[in-house]
Amino acid sequence: MAIWAIILDLLINVGRGFLMGGADIIPGVSGGTVALILGIYERLVNAISHFDLTFLTHLRKGELIAALRHIDVLFLITLLLGIGIGAFGLGGLMHYLLEEQLQYTFGAFFGLILASSWHVAHIIDRWNAKLVACMVVGAAGAFFLVALPVFENPPDSNWYILACGCVAICAMILPGISGAFILLILGAYFDLTGAMEEVKNGSANGDTWLTLGAFGLGATIGILSFSKFLKWLLARFESATMAVLCGFMLGSLRKIWPFKFDLTPEVTKFKLKEFRNEWPDAFTGDVWATIGLAVAAFAFVLLLERFGTTKTHSTPNDA
Repeated sequence: MAIWAIILDLLINVGRGFLMGGADIIPGVSGGTVALILGIYERLVNAISHFDLTFLTHLRKGELIAALRHIDVLFLITLLLGIGIGAFGLGGLMHYLLEEQLQYTFGAFFGLILASSWHVAHIIDRWNAKLVACMVVGAAGAFFLVALPVFENPPDSNWYILACGCVAICAMILPGISGAFILLILGAYFDLTGAMEEVKNGSANGDTWLTLGAFGLGATIGILSFSKFLKWLLARFESATMAVLCGFMLGSLRKIWPFKFDLTPEVTKFKLKEFRNEWPDAFTGDVWATIGLAVAAFAFVLLLERFGTTKTHSTPNDA
C-alpha cells in the first residue's frame, strides 16, 4: 500500500510539473507562480539550493543515497519530467501562432506581460523616489536594449542558446517573471519552440538536438549558479531588485507591441523577418480583437497571481 502511495505521489508530481511546463512556455505566465499555487515553490527552491557543499561531500565519500536524498531527487526528476512534457506539448502551438497569427499572439503576450509587471510592482510594500528611479532606469534600459541588432537578429549559434538558457532559467525562482518572455526578448524563443515542434513531428536532426542540448546545459548552469546570486540579491535588496525588474518588463513591451509593419515581406522564416512598430490606422475588427485578447490575458494573469497570493498566505512557510 505504501508503494502505491509513493507511486501516486510521483505521478501527481509529474502532473504538477506538466502545469508548470505549460506555463513556462507562455511569455508572461510564470512557472514560479504556478509552483506557488500548487504549494511546491518552497520545496523546489530548497531542492535547487541543496546542490551545495554538503551534496558534494556526500558524493566525495561515496554516499550516493544520502546525496540524492539531500537534493530531493525523486521530486526534482518527476517535476522536470512533467515540465518537459508540458513545455513540449505547448511549444509547437506557440511556434505556429507566432508564424501564422503574430498580431493576435503578441496582443495576448502584451496583456500577459503588462499584468505581470503590475504584479511585480505590487510585491513592493512602499514605493519611494529611489525605487521609482530604479524602475525608470530598468524601463529605459530595456526599451533600448530590445532594439539592439543582436536581439533583433540574434546570432545563429548554440553558444548563444546556452547563454540564453543560463539567463532565462533564473526566472523560475522569481514568481511574476516569465522565463519564456526573457527568451522572447533575447530572440531565442522561436528557435526553441521550433526545435520542440521538430521533435514532436519526428523531423528532428542533429542540429535540433544540439539546440535543445545547449539550452538544457545553459539552464543547468544558470539554476545552479545564478539562482544563488538572485536569492542573495533578493535577500539584501528585494525592493530595488523588484523595481528594476518591473521597469525592465515595462520597457520590454516594445518588443511585443502587437501592431507591426512587416519590413521584409519577401522573407518567410520568422526569425529573419524585421518589423517596425506602428499605431493602427483604424480600429477595425482585427484591432479590437487584438485589444480584447490583451485585456483577457491581463485579467487571466491577475486572477492567477491573486490565487497564488492567497495560496501563499494560507500555507505555512517551511523555508
